[in-house]
Amino acid sequence: MSIETEADGEATELARVEELAGELGEAIAQTPEYQKFEETKQAVEDDDEAQEKVEEFEQLRQEFMLARQTGEATQEDVKKVQQAQQELHSLPVMDEYLQAQEDLEARLEALNDAISEPLAVDFSDQSSGCCED
Repeated sequence: MSIETEADGEATELARVEELAGELGEAIAQTPEYQKFEETKQAVEDDDEAQEKVEEFEQLRQEFMLARQTGEATQEDVKKVQQAQQELHSLPVMDEYLQAQEDLEARLEALNDAISEPLAVDFSDQSSGCCED
């Protein structure tokens, strides 16, 4: 004989919600947008020129952030970082990656809207852990 308590029912429901969340994650991983994102991400990681440009951009960005913190950043420093970013983004492999990232973000936003609708809250805003007034 089994007696289901209210706590048992809540635990079962929570487990089911977590199971559904896992299934949603698996389904998202099968979308064309996610697949394209992963493919283009790997292409960027495998491209020597792209990796060189990423490293150059990151180094310049770090140097700029440090200079900004010490009050020594100049407009020329900003231009160097912007130029490095433009060079990086002008690579076809990077352009494809950024487009795939944008497409995935649009898909995830649509999914967020679908999740949020029955909750009467913006799910992604609530997941940040910050209170709203």
